[in-house]
Amino acid sequence: MSKTTKYLLVSLPTSISPSNERDEALTALRSSVSPDYGITYPFNIPTFKIGALDALIQQADDLAKLSSDCEAVVGKIADSLASILEGDSEKITQQKNVNDKPVDQYLQTFSWNKVKYRADKPIAELADSLRKELLGLDNDVRSKFGQYNGTKNSLLAAHRKQTGNLSTKSLISIVDPSSLVTSSEYIETHLLAIPRPSTKDYLKSYESLSPMVIPRSSTEIAADKEFTLFAVSTFKKHSAEFLHKCRERKWTPRDFRYAEGSREEEQAEVERLSKEERKLWGEALRLGRTGFSEAAMTWMHVLALRVFVETILRYGLPAEFVCGLIKTNEKVSKKIKGTLDATYMHLAGNAVGRDSKGRVVKDDSSMQTEMQSAGQSDGEYTPYVLYEFEMS
Repeated sequence: MSKTTKYLLVSLPTSISPSNERDEALTALRSSVSPDYGITYPFNIPTFKIGALDALIQQADDLAKLSSDCEAVVGKIADSLASILEGDSEKITQQKNVNDKPVDQYLQTFSWNKVKYRADKPIAELADSLRKELLGLDNDVRSKFGQYNGTKNSLLAAHRKQTGNLSTKSLISIVDPSSLVTSSEYIETHLLAIPRPSTKDYLKSYESLSPMVIPRSSTEIAADKEFTLFAVSTFKKHSAEFLHKCRERKWTPRDFRYAEGSREEEQAEVERLSKEERKLWGEALRLGRTGFSEAAMTWMHVLALRVFVETILRYGLPAEFVCGLIKTNEKVSKKIKGTLDATYMHLAGNAVGRDSKGRVVKDDSSMQTEMQSAGQSDGEYTPYVLYEFEMS
């Protein structure tokens, strides 16, 4: 099998078995799926409170949108976990459990949470509860990861100030304030980061770059592999012109304001951000792990409701059906659906038939009518209730 696991939720009327019993109907479904293509597990869905037909059709549409929202939230949380764990697949898999079980095991043993979602409540009320839970989860996880990423970016910026080149890094620990003119009413000193290949050109031309540059005022403050930092003095009234000409030549003016104790404050800020980043990393990881579990469970309960509603719309009352979860992969899922189409084509009435060679063919006009009456408008028509999804 391929690495990407795919799941098919299939609902069939129990009338597919001679006894009309659910267990025998599940056995019939299993016998339709070759073990080489997939494994079929029971997916137990309770009987819910059923309202009017018009209400069921509307609920089918609402649940379709809610299911898409659930899938999107589960995917976003999974991406957030992958980001915070820096793509470590083993660690990511360890964090992506559902109800304290691996994803696969949870799906294979799915059971409707009757305590949290009482089956005797109206379907619309259950869907509304699930929608509110999903929205709360999404907001909480996005807020925490946004807080973490903001602090992480601030820490990276603080580190860049300490470890970058002379055109970007903090100058607090590099520049001696005594080398700058700071008390004059007319003259001020500028700090320029000059690319190393441009150093000679700078020394030859800086005095004539603008009027009233103090001759021979340029002094080298520091150098690294990419830049040399110079201090040069000009009259204040020509400072703007001088700095503009520097930028035109790709010489980088650096802002510098020295204050007593600023070195200590800068280091303290880095330490504070480092501590805050570690704290938020742990909080985001815990919330991401919990959020993935809760969002995945919400999604499965929404899918259970979708299956039930479409089953009633498709097969009618009483609600005598069996639902199976087929674990397969993208490569062979089409073969499974082809087999199921051929086996259960009689459930679709006039929507499907066979050509002269015995192959299943679908009547598009009948198909659209069937899909609309069953509330299924988001995928290809099948003679049985089918939903496909991935959760990895």
